[in-house]
Amino acid sequence: MILASHGLIASSGGVVKITATGGTITYSGGQTIHTFTSSGTFTVLTAPLAATVEALVVAGGGGGGAYAGGGGGAGGLLYNAAKSITATAYTITVGSGGVKPTANDSGNTNGNNSIFDSLTAIGGGRGGVNTSEDGKNGGSGGGSTGASATGGTATSGQGNNGGGNINGTTAGSGGGGASQIGGKGGIPIDTGGKGGNGSAYSINGTSTYYAGGGGGSGVNNKGTGGLGGGGSGEKFTLTPASTNGTANTGGGGGGMYLYDASNGGNGGSGIVIISYPT
Repeated sequence: MILASHGLIASSGGVVKITATGGTITYSGGQTIHTFTSSGTFTVLTAPLAATVEALVVAGGGGGGAYAGGGGGAGGLLYNAAKSITATAYTITVGSGGVKPTANDSGNTNGNNSIFDSLTAIGGGRGGVNTSEDGKNGGSGGGSTGASATGGTATSGQGNNGGGNINGTTAGSGGGGASQIGGKGGIPIDTGGKGGNGSAYSINGTSTYYAGGGGGSGVNNKGTGGLGGGGSGEKFTLTPASTNGTANTGGGGGGMYLYDASNGGNGGSGIVIISYPT
């Protein structure tokens, strides 16, 4: 007689459980949790028929812009409560964050993809640069900069669009987050848009936000980063203050108002978390 329940199979030979190696292994609430903060291998040593795991895959966030720069979009986020596995080795890719600008008008990049088997989370779109550029497409879209520019488009099912600017402003808009569109730049006038909030999951045993968008820059006020590691934008000042997206959250980088090599604005790296009954 064979009984299947919660990824286990009971038979005359006993109960077969999932056992695996790879990443940092912790235990919480009866679950075994593998956390990958860098690329590696998830090797399933034993698995019953029709075994599944809970999986969260977050890509790297986009770099923020400069010169009234927009916030970087959050890395794409994919969650699967019942991801099918077999006894084999799975290559895990953890995407790095996009980089900040190297000049007022160029240099920032999208975040990089994170991958677990069939789950590919797309890197966040970079923020717009040089007062007149659209945000770029990605897992979540980057925020725009300049009058009438538009936010980047998100990947379906992975995030939200970046914010677009309103007419008559030189502020940057917020990058999109996993659960919220990036805020528009220029509300009120010359104020950076807020980064879109990410989403919270308890796969690691504690409710944690991931994939927040970066805040846009502004003359009067900066845009704050979204929940889930989004970096804050910069208010125009002699002491630059935009911040990077938080590592291993997929948060977008904050937008700089003027380029400064010592300033923040890099996107946060991604993460892959896999959990199953101990």
